[in-house]
Amino acid sequence: MNKKILLIILIVLLIIISGFGAWYFINKEKIVQPLKPIAQANYLCNGGKTIDATFYKEEQKPVQPGQPPIPSGSVIVVLSDGRTYNLLQTISADGSRYANSNESFVFWSKGNGALVLENNVEKSYTGCMVLSPDPGGLPQTYSNGTVGFSIRYPANYSINASYVYQELGPGKNISGIKFTIPSSTALGTNLSSFDTGVSIEFIPATQDCNANLFLFGNNNAQNITDNGRDYSFASTTGAGAGNRYEEDVWAIPYTNPCIAVRYLVHSTVLENYPTGTVKIFDRQALLSQFDDIRQTLVTQ
Repeated sequence: MNKKILLIILIVLLIIISGFGAWYFINKEKIVQPLKPIAQANYLCNGGKTIDATFYKEEQKPVQPGQPPIPSGSVIVVLSDGRTYNLLQTISADGSRYANSNESFVFWSKGNGALVLENNVEKSYTGCMVLSPDPGGLPQTYSNGTVGFSIRYPANYSINASYVYQELGPGKNISGIKFTIPSSTALGTNLSSFDTGVSIEFIPATQDCNANLFLFGNNNAQNITDNGRDYSFASTTGAGAGNRYEEDVWAIPYTNPCIAVRYLVHSTVLENYPTGTVKIFDRQALLSQFDDIRQTLVTQ
């Protein structure tokens, strides 16, 4: 290729590049930029099904005075069965409602829960609740859409979804879900793995949700804030036949049913063992793990 042809090619390329640059400068305000996500949430539904939702928002569209605002959001939902939907926001008096063009699939975000309608029916995805991100070491998840909560817990904890707290006396049982420590946590210590753990408990039809409702007697519940969340907190201890029981209750004010997290620590008297065979359990490490579990609790 001679120098003259090469020069012509270079000049043409420069003209093209310069022309595109000028066009872009003039029209850059008109170019539609890809939307940036404003929020992302993971939901756990009944049957272990999950939904990953990524929310987007465009600039609010102008309307005539007296007219309702035009929804400008959208969401991409990825279902655990492999389906993906890109949905536009629609008008809703409660929560944020998104639907496809023929309204055959609706995703309705309400507080920390989600409603999924397929052809106007709650079908495959029911009882969906937002999950907290895993802070580390809490890969297992549990959600109860009926009561309205989700929580994370360690992989080696056992779960009793039919747990009932019975220490308040006849007719005062409290339903809940119990997460019990593994035997390996208590091995070689005076900690009992039989019932030590964390339970999520709920009392229906409660006007004043406070920690005293979950413990025997008046335990002077205090209003405290921990990790940015308000609680009604109370604790109690008991002993008998060489056993010691410690209970901390963290009730969530204004929840209905009233929801509380209970720590139960069951230990035995060290003097009951031959010297040197058993050591005192690491209370700080245990309570720190319980705190991590409690702080992943999401309520409706």
